[in-house]
Amino acid sequence: MNTLYPIFIKSENINILIVGGGSVATEKIRFILKNSPNANITLVAKEISAEIRMQSMNHKTLFLLEKAFEENDLNNMQLCIAATADKELNHQIYREAKDRKVLLNVVDTPELCDFYLGSIVTKGDLKIAISTNGMSPTLSKRLREFFEDIIPENINDLILNLNEYRVSLKGNFEEKVNKLNEITKSFIKKL
Repeated sequence: MNTLYPIFIKSENINILIVGGGSVATEKIRFILKNSPNANITLVAKEISAEIRMQSMNHKTLFLLEKAFEENDLNNMQLCIAATADKELNHQIYREAKDRKVLLNVVDTPELCDFYLGSIVTKGDLKIAISTNGMSPTLSKRLREFFEDIIPENINDLILNLNEYRVSLKGNFEEKVNKLNEITKSFIKKL
């Protein structure tokens, strides 16, 4: 049973710690910064890939600490991604994050995760997150590709027009929702 609750985080308002500096950490940073270019990320690793170093030059909110992980690295963090190949270190990070109530994702270890990083479709102001409950990231990727293909490039025009209409509506919340539901029914049929 899928009990995940999807949310969209304003990552520029929180502090994210990534532990690890290899290819998996590189992928996670690329993914986060693609969707949230101003995300506050601190990366801790004994060795840091050249690509991560390049990304840090282009993103002033990506801080690199080339050293071994210490429990104090979790201070003032709200979210952590453990992207190391060291299972013992990942378990240590898990215990420390739990003690500090920091949300944690241990890459490729669903039982140690508070959240998953799903696939994301972005077209203008439209953002769709896709998850398979951590069971098939490859299927999430294929679904992302499918939605990227079928959602028209001009979807943002529709979003902006609907927002203008929403702002102009009079009445209580329920009346506004009913009017918007009625108008969007016809738009979706045309897509």
